Amino acid sequence: MARDPPDLSGKAAFITGTTRGIGKQIALALADAGCDIVSTGKTVDDSDSDLDGTIHKTAEACEDRGVDAHAIQVNLRDEQQVEAAVEEALDVFDEIPIVVNNASAIQLASVEDMPVDRFDLVTDVNVRGTYATSRAFVPHLKELGEGHILTNAPPVKMGSAPGKAAYSWSKMGMTFVTRSLAEELRGEGVAANAFWPVTAIDTRATRYFGLGTEDDWRKPEILSDTVMELLKRDPDEFTGNAVYDEEVLRAAGVEDFSEYNCTPGDPAPTSAQMFDPEFSRPE
Repeated sequence: MARDPPDLSGKAAFITGTTRGIGKQIALALADAGCDIVSTGKTVDDSDSDLDGTIHKTAEACEDRGVDAHAIQVNLRDEQQVEAAVEEALDVFDEIPIVVNNASAIQLASVEDMPVDRFDLVTDVNVRGTYATSRAFVPHLKELGEGHILTNAPPVKMGSAPGKAAYSWSKMGMTFVTRSLAEELRGEGVAANAFWPVTAIDTRATRYFGLGTEDDWRKPEILSDTVMELLKRDPDEFTGNAVYDEEVLRAAGVEDFSEYNCTPGDPAPTSAQMFDPEFSRPE
């Protein structure tokens, strides 16, 4: 689906949360463009699970596309594991100019109903994991003098989030870290941007939490195409942004989004409105 994808031959990407869903699709899209892949996550064995997918299966699928891939099990809540994973990845691929903070934990509940330990989980995986992963790569990216840090997180538009405070805080925290990094790395040839879907995406989370039906969802390919377009932009000129997938793809010439829809008809912008209740598509 990607429009005129960039040639990523000779480059490598470190992607968090590649077991299935959005992270896996981003890994496959980058592999199709010639990019070597570091597939990371917690799942290495799905034999006793109802859910198919492991970091190794994603790596194998990338290799089937003719690139090199390496799988690393990592718990983003553990700083030492994150740093060890980055070190291992750089041992395998000497240069990794692309970092995608995709992994996230989600739980939607009121403050009263959500225990503190679940708040810690969501915050640790989302904000702390993004912080730890990005921080571990900063010296390498500065040494390379080029690169992209891309984070799956929304524009920050709201001042409160009743019924979803912990999740919203953590996702907006991912954006805040990324945009702050953009300013810290300005002039280093390294861009840091966040991207977010306008609609809900068909993933394990949307199904598990009952976030609509297939009529409300788009395929993960819309986000992998968004990532590909962002990788085509000049890091010195486009950094510090939090953008919607439709915005990026419209700029790339996409007028009809039907190929991304799970069923006929464009889904409502529920994902954008989760963080920006006033969001509406341009006329």
